[in-house]
Amino acid sequence: MSEILVLYYSPGGTTAEMARVISRGVEEVDGMQARLRTVPAVSTNTEKTKDTIPEEGPLYATTEDLVECAGLVLGCPTHFGNMPAAMKYFIDSTGPLWMSGKLVGKPAAVFSASTSMHGGQESTLLTMILPLLHHGMLITGLPYTQTELFTTKTGGTPYGASRLTDDMEDLPLSDDERILCLTLGKRVAEIAKKLET
Repeated sequence: MSEILVLYYSPGGTTAEMARVISRGVEEVDGMQARLRTVPAVSTNTEKTKDTIPEEGPLYATTEDLVECAGLVLGCPTHFGNMPAAMKYFIDSTGPLWMSGKLVGKPAAVFSASTSMHGGQESTLLTMILPLLHHGMLITGLPYTQTELFTTKTGGTPYGASRLTDDMEDLPLSDDERILCLTLGKRVAEIAKKLET
């Protein structure tokens, strides 16, 4: 089976839930499997390190995960309209893959969440896309044939799946957000499968 790497950072669990739904979308495609991975938090104390295996949840990603998988779906929360330091730190470690062209031609997509409608979801998605373009990856989003983009009152953009959350209460994924997450995972898996044939 070919695998799609669903790589996320989720300090509060919101993007982790999205990643699990995206993984289900990947696995709706025959012959495709999701490889769920995360990245560790970045410490402000430069002497502090984390164990190489997290106490719970998916394993931490390595650059080998990127090489071994047929595609990538990358996600994180919106921090001031941009990706958080933990995800940027991991992406910055992929320079050797860029130099060797290991990711060229692989499909990729992005997803994010914020606590307000205008909290910078789209700018976060766009900043996540930039390094993927530098790697030569084939960016896929959500086309407007996906009618939930017209009806959503929560998350959802053509640049990738997104989610509107609330710090004050535990809001579940809306129906539109869930469908768009499933669709994004399925689209990347379908494209990767076509590219392999």
